[in-house]
Amino acid sequence: MPHAVDHTAILDRLAAMRGGTRNVFDTLDPKRTAHLIVDMQNGFMEEGAPVEVPMAREIVDEVNRLSAAVRAAGGRNYFLRYTTPHGEVPAWPVMWKRLGPEGAATHQGAFTPGAHHWQLWPAIEVAEGDVVLDKHRFSAFTPGTSNLPAMLKADGIDTVIISGTLTNCCCESTARDAMQNNYRVIMAADANAALSDEEHAATLHILGLVFADLRSVGELETMLAVEKAEAA
Repeated sequence: MPHAVDHTAILDRLAAMRGGTRNVFDTLDPKRTAHLIVDMQNGFMEEGAPVEVPMAREIVDEVNRLSAAVRAAGGRNYFLRYTTPHGEVPAWPVMWKRLGPEGAATHQGAFTPGAHHWQLWPAIEVAEGDVVLDKHRFSAFTPGTSNLPAMLKADGIDTVIISGTLTNCCCESTARDAMQNNYRVIMAADANAALSDEEHAATLHILGLVFADLRSVGELETMLAVEKAEAA
């Protein structure tokens, strides 16, 4: 099961700090909503993988539920694959320095296009009309490292829902940058995975304060269904 973290309790604490406001966005326009599924790849999912996140295996059902709800409502799913720069001179030298020579070599090899660990986890459901694209940094909005910003603009997207892993790394980085690029951001609280409940909860609290709304998959299913029905 997903992290044992009650996002509503986080919202209670935040509301007490900001005059009763819990979440900011009460409605969704499905046709202007994108679900960003972050890094649900073998390299993060498999037992013994280079960047194994055990909890990521536990959120697969929630991610698939949310993807199905977005599709049914007329929104778009974007499956993001973390992809390492390759070639003799890495394009991200600070990252390789932080990983160290051995870690950098393992990391680069694991997430090179075509490698087994680079592939999406087989249980993640990708359907016709969904988009799969690569990103070369933690955030899909880092300039020059992903086609996501241009694709969202072309699709008329103004709201992004974020799921995937790690809550406190690539998901958080993408959420922060999305908000600062003027997107309405919603974190799917029970469809994100970190290495511990504590890290997951801390990140949701930080993002909920300024950067994003916090919603469960069930709440998002309801919001999407309501908007679809009203538009019919």
